[in-house]
Amino acid sequence: MDVIAIVVGIVALIIGAAVGFFYNKNQAEKTADGVIKKANDESTKLVDDARKQAQNEKREILLAAKDEAMRITSEQKAEFNQQRKELVSIENRVSAREEKLEARIDSLNERESNLTHREKELDIKHEKADQLVLKQERELERVANLNTEEAKEIVLRQTEEKMAYELAAKMKSMEEEAVDKAAVKSREIIVNAVQRIASEYTAEVTVSAVPLPSEEIKGKIIGREGRNIRTFETATGVDLLVDDTPEVVTISCFDPIRREIGKMALEKLITDGRIHPGRIEEVVTKATEEFEDRLKVEGDQAMLEVGVHSAKPELVRYLGRLKYRSSYGQNVLTHSVQVAMLCSHMANELGLNARIAKRAGLFHDIGKAIDREREGSHDELGAELLKKYGEKFEVIEAARLHHSDIAPQSVYPILVQAADAISAARPGARRESFEAYIQRLESLEGIAKSFDGVEKTFAIQAGRELRVIVKPKKVDDVLSHKMARDIAKRIEEELTYPGTIKVTVIRETRFTESAK
Repeated sequence: MDVIAIVVGIVALIIGAAVGFFYNKNQAEKTADGVIKKANDESTKLVDDARKQAQNEKREILLAAKDEAMRITSEQKAEFNQQRKELVSIENRVSAREEKLEARIDSLNERESNLTHREKELDIKHEKADQLVLKQERELERVANLNTEEAKEIVLRQTEEKMAYELAAKMKSMEEEAVDKAAVKSREIIVNAVQRIASEYTAEVTVSAVPLPSEEIKGKIIGREGRNIRTFETATGVDLLVDDTPEVVTISCFDPIRREIGKMALEKLITDGRIHPGRIEEVVTKATEEFEDRLKVEGDQAMLEVGVHSAKPELVRYLGRLKYRSSYGQNVLTHSVQVAMLCSHMANELGLNARIAKRAGLFHDIGKAIDREREGSHDELGAELLKKYGEKFEVIEAARLHHSDIAPQSVYPILVQAADAISAARPGARRESFEAYIQRLESLEGIAKSFDGVEKTFAIQAGRELRVIVKPKKVDDVLSHKMARDIAKRIEEELTYPGTIKVTVIRETRFTESAK
């Protein structure tokens, strides 16, 4: 029994071991199948993801390739259009040149046709000339049979034709003699007028110096962070220069009226001692009002000095503004007073109305008081201003025509022109920059050199005389006289200059031989 129990136990053990083995094997196979399936699923998913990513990248690459292709196509198209435009432009230029060449060919053909026609006309004229010579010979043969009076008439007529040139020269000589006599008389009148008047020359400058009582005042003028000086410059329109120069500040401005108002305002501020933006604006306003009153005083003094009365107050103020205006460095109000005095003396010498002459001379440049504010020449502006304030026709005409070649209806514009030239031409009356001076001389010589037959030109006496040397074999005396007139006319039309310019044409013939 014990053996059987042991055998049964062994068998049961073997069977249990076998059952456990197979059970464990079955469980292992199931586990392996699950792992393999999971691995297959993951690999399938990875493959699908890779395929999708590849498709997306392929799509992006295709889109980028398409964009690049479109860009390249667009650039090529733009380059093609540019080349096409250039080709069209070249084609247009070629067509234009062809048209010009065709036009020139037509012009040359027309000239050739005209030359042929002129040759035919010349042949006809030569033939007519030969006929006239033959006719004249026959006429001379007939003259032998004419009476004394008829022969004398023919001889006189032929002599007049031959003497036409000499007659022109004689007329030139007579004209020069008349001009010399008139020049002597006018010179006497002008010298007499100039001897009666002498005025100081005052040169206007572009800066004004204002003295200071002490150096401490400079700090007040500048103000905190420069606000006082900025306010002053804004209110007056000038530049205020505060430098290391002891006890002085400088006001700089090209407009003398603004500079004078700025000087008056700054002097008031220095005297008052209160310098701040509000006070500055108040003082500048008062200085402007006082300056307007000063203009009236200056105008009244100028009229009193000349002896002109009863003008509108507004016109007197405009006259006073001329004190703060200069032309080529010459004070315009001083110049106007000089012109008025000269006009008065010349009018007395000529038996004209000296009162009208003085008035015309005094107001002839009144347009310069407003020519910086309005468009137009000072001649026309001055005439409009005088007409507005009821001046006489002679005064208005003198203002309008004192720089014009238009023939005036009265003699007073001519007096003003002469007096204006005398006042401007007085030595030291006017000045100009070195560059403008050189340019004016070059322009004078250039105008003279442009005439045919001129050999040399010299601008002398600071540009107040132009000497022109001509070729004697090409230009005779009569043509020299005409050339002098033409050059003077060109100078008047093309150049702007103070005073007058004398044009002298010189024709000289020299014969040289050597004795051996």
